[in-house]
Amino acid sequence: MRYLKNKIKKNNKGKLGIALVGLGGYAGGQLAPALQQTKHCYLAGIVTGTPSKIPLWKDKYNIPVENIYNYDNYDTIKDNPDIDIIYVVLPNSMHAEYTVRGFEAGKHVICEKPMALTVEECDKMIAASKKADKFLSIGYRLHFDPYHLDMIRMGTQKEYGAIKKIVSEFLQPSIKGEWRLDKKYSGGGPLMDLGIYCLQGVIYITGMEPVAVTAQTFPVSDKEKFTDIEETLDWQMEMPDGMIAECRTSYSGSANRIKAEAEKGWFELDPAFYYAGLKGTTADGKIIFHAPLSQQAKQMDDIALSIKNKKASIVPGEMGRRDVKIIEAIYKAMRTGERVVI
Repeated sequence: MRYLKNKIKKNNKGKLGIALVGLGGYAGGQLAPALQQTKHCYLAGIVTGTPSKIPLWKDKYNIPVENIYNYDNYDTIKDNPDIDIIYVVLPNSMHAEYTVRGFEAGKHVICEKPMALTVEECDKMIAASKKADKFLSIGYRLHFDPYHLDMIRMGTQKEYGAIKKIVSEFLQPSIKGEWRLDKKYSGGGPLMDLGIYCLQGVIYITGMEPVAVTAQTFPVSDKEKFTDIEETLDWQMEMPDGMIAECRTSYSGSANRIKAEAEKGWFELDPAFYYAGLKGTTADGKIIFHAPLSQQAKQMDDIALSIKNKKASIVPGEMGRRDVKIIEAIYKAMRTGERVVI
């Protein structure tokens, strides 16, 4: 096994080792395969609370037994020089704890979105990052996607004039029994999972942050399925220039788009938020097209490269904190029916 470990290190010379913490659907279906395509990082280790998953991951990705951890011995990862970055891919309620512990182990951390359940938790994560002098990044994959980079360019450079309105929707059915439907683990409903993409899109396309929000929710269709979270949520974000963004998210139905209406035309992505198969169009008939790529591979490579070059991440913890603060305001507006200033 020591020979295998040394061979893996030799084959990945110059790359940063990533340990995935939590081996759910996203880690197994997206991140691990993406790490077979990356140039600046590689899958060095795993952390799981499910022993039955270990043999498959160990054999499939040639992971040395010394680089396999559980939640009890997680902190001993500090003694492993193979692992440079911890990628926290756990339920939302566990993000803060395992990020802070990752920093205490002396590792850089990528934390999946949303960053945490509360702004207070975000502050603890950022403080731990600074204390350890390590980088904190949030798993905002779309900041690295070429379709969204085109939307950012068209919006911030006002290629169609000033934006007058943005409409964004992300609706996708949920599966009964999954942890995302339990507020204890998720912190909320589809806003925490799907709607955060709409929120992010409005901000990076306009280059502005909202100054106030309003929100509305509706009676649930299945009271056994949606016991303590919203099923559908509409919200409006008021931007500094007076522009209003209209957003909707839901664990029922199907929609996946973002459209900016500007002085001289419009531009949109539909679908907008999937891992692949995005499509962009504009008012003057342009088709936005890019060759297929792995968003996750691009994201992890760019983050690893920023760490190697000792440059700040473009998706830092402060960005994650900002979004959690906005989410808290949206939920307050939903509960009270009032306009909430941020």
